[in-house]
Amino acid sequence: MDLNADLGEGMDDGPILPFLTSANVACGLHAGGPTTMDRTVAQALARGVRIGAHPGYPDRENFGRTAMDMPLEEVRALVLYQLGALDAFIRARGGRLSHVKAHGALYNRAAKDAPLAHAIAEAVRAYRGDLVLVGLAGSVQLSEARALGLRAVGEAFADRRYLPDGSLMPRSEPGSVLHEGAEAAEQALRIAKDGFVVAADGSRVRVDAETLCLHGDTAGAVEMARAVRERLESAGVGIAPL
Repeated sequence: MDLNADLGEGMDDGPILPFLTSANVACGLHAGGPTTMDRTVAQALARGVRIGAHPGYPDRENFGRTAMDMPLEEVRALVLYQLGALDAFIRARGGRLSHVKAHGALYNRAAKDAPLAHAIAEAVRAYRGDLVLVGLAGSVQLSEARALGLRAVGEAFADRRYLPDGSLMPRSEPGSVLHEGAEAAEQALRIAKDGFVVAADGSRVRVDAETLCLHGDTAGAVEMARAVRERLESAGVGIAPL
């Protein structure tokens, strides 16, 4: 199981990196900027953590968590622009971009909106066809990427509550984010070993994931990441990058 986190978004990312195998780095539009991108890339490479691009809507005011209506050609260009920006820092430091994971509202919308998912996948393929596209497990983002010949990997969340349909509970609703390390660790273990999560209504939801996300901007993120990694390893789950 790969363990990833969304980084370069204004937090101190150094402490969480030892528990990760992959890092999704903000590309400057929803958060971050040139100096932050360069610093985050340097930290990840020093730790041997794989680096992916984390493109989002150009909406710093709302941290990229508000959906924006944009022509699909503009979305394609927006994603391509962000991949190139981050890759410049990676290449300058001798690294290699490994994957792409959309951020926030762009990610959530692409999980259900096939044309949007297709536009994102087109941008990824246009940049480099061997890049891995990460999307919500079971979503149309994955099927659209695979239709274009990309390797698409299902992602699950250790620190987010799920709805019965397999989507994430909106952050605006109470209980949508898990804050206890033990609770997040148990959810991570269920996903890795048994392939399901317990949804908000108590039902079991099938989740077929190859990577688990640990949000770097959640309160207590480092302690939660430590708890998740230790729980998985103690249960015999292999931890490896994509």
